[in-house]
Parts: sequence; structure tokens; C-alpha cells
Amino acid sequence: MSLLVCVTRRDNTKLLAKLRSLLPDVEINEWPHCSALDRVRFVLAWGAPDDLWPQLPNLEVVQSYGAGVDGIAMTLLPAHVVVTRIVDKQLAADMAEYVLTHVLAHKLRLRQYFTQQIQHSWKPKRAHQGMKVGIMGLGELGKVVAERLIANDFRVSGWSATPKSLPGISCYSAAAQLSEFLSELDYLVCLLPLTEQTQGILNRHVFEQLPNHCVLINVARGRHVNEEDLLWALDNGELAGASLDVFSQEPIDATHPFWSHPLITVTPHCAALTSIDTACEQIAANYVALINNEQIDNQVDRARGY
Repeated sequence: MSLLVCVTRRDNTKLLAKLRSLLPDVEINEWPHCSALDRVRFVLAWGAPDDLWPQLPNLEVVQSYGAGVDGIAMTLLPAHVVVTRIVDKQLAADMAEYVLTHVLAHKLRLRQYFTQQIQHSWKPKRAHQGMKVGIMGLGELGKVVAERLIANDFRVSGWSATPKSLPGISCYSAAAQLSEFLSELDYLVCLLPLTEQTQGILNRHVFEQLPNHCVLINVARGRHVNEEDLLWALDNGELAGASLDVFSQEPIDATHPFWSHPLITVTPHCAALTSIDTACEQIAANYVALINNEQIDNQVDRARGY
């Protein structure tokens, strides 16, 4: 039995070293350097090629190297395979801090003042008065972000695919309540899981229903955003700004219009970075659980996609 690491487009030297220190007696290989694929029962994956899965006849567990599972083509996995993910409690706190910072940065006009500093221009203005923040996605990250905003006197509403009831949050759900949720927001935060239903959900139809002074903050996945529609909304006064930490292609191309747009703040997918120590401890624990025929932690509902 062996563990296969297939985390693409990154240097996995530290990851492999940490896993081998935690599982010293386990054969750990990195794709594509694995000659005995029939021995693999556990895969750590992100961005794995589609043709990998048919080559693993004894696969039992796929662990996502991240809080989400959109880096795994779950429809290609046999029905019996368990899919699990990383849960990092510090990640939620970091995400909440990022969102609060970007809300306050816009509210206090910091981008404008940075530009004025370069221009040696002295033009003070009152802070924006809006205090209504809407969060799309009320999972663990969404709830922690909401709590941080409420603690800073923002009025928070949330929208999710299924009905929820959370203290201090005005909750909306499903397509029928989306328009009502959007109608009075000053800030819209996306923390949705990426599924077939949520891909491209931040589009012209949504932007037209938001107040034109609203600011978008996307910290979920780049493919939630229809990029052409976002540029249209900013250029036509349908949105006042956007803070984007995630993109359909990362890193974004040097010529991408997001880099230079005066109303867009770009950050390099840094809102909340999973600790390699936390990740490896959970991976090792799940591998040991598989060997001992015990419960795998942080399992994903494959039908729902999260």
C-alpha cells in the first residue's frame, strides 16, 4: 500500500518531506514518478490529470490539498471512493481578517488616498457610510467571516443554497430569495463552494441587482466570476469596485485587464493560506485511519460537491 501525491503546478519538496517525517514507514510517491499504481489506495490531490484515476484500481481515499474540492474531478472517481478535505481553523480567522480589511479599505477610501499621495494631492473626504455586507456561502468560512464583521458593527446578511438560521445574520436561500438578498448591499462577499450550480454565478444578472455603490469581494474561486460581466459592471457604473483574490487562471496573465483597472484590487490568492503542518497532520491521520479501517475525517458529500 502506498500514498500518492499529485498536487500539480507547485514545488512539493517541503510537503513531501513533512509527510515522510510523519509517516516514516509508508511508501510515498509523487506523480508521475510511481511505478506501482496498483498499490495506491490513498491520493493527495489538487489539479490531478483526468487520466490518473482509471490507473488506480485499488483507490479508496482522495484527500484534497485545500479547503475546497474543486481541484478534484469527482465525477471520474468510482462511487466507493471517499473524498475528504483539509480543515484549518486558522484559515477561517485569516479569511475573516482579509475580508474585514478590504471592506474597511474601501469604506475609508484608502485606494483613493494612495493614488492622491502619488499625485501629491490633498483632498480629504468622509468615509463611505454603507454598513451592509452580504455573504454568499454560509459554510464554516462564511460563518466566521460574518462573526468578525458583526463584531465590527456591520449588518450582515447571508445567502446559501439551502435555508439556514444563524444568530445575528439575516439569512436568505435559493434562487427565489437571491434578488431580495442583493437589493440593499454595500459589500458583496463570495465564499461559495465551486460547483456546477455556482460557476459563473457572479455575472451581469447579479451585478444589475446590486446597488451601484456596492463593492464585490471574491475570496472563493475565480470561476465564480464572469470576468467580462465584471468589467462591464465596473465600466458602466453598476459596481463601485472589486477586491479579487482568486482567478480563473492563476497567476493571471501579465496583460490581463484586472491588473490595471482603477476600480480593482488584485491580491495573489493569499487571503487564507493553509498551514503545511496542519495539512500534513490531517493527511497523515486520515492515512492511518484508512490502514486501521477507521473513520476518515472531514469527508465531502460528493453529491453536493462540498
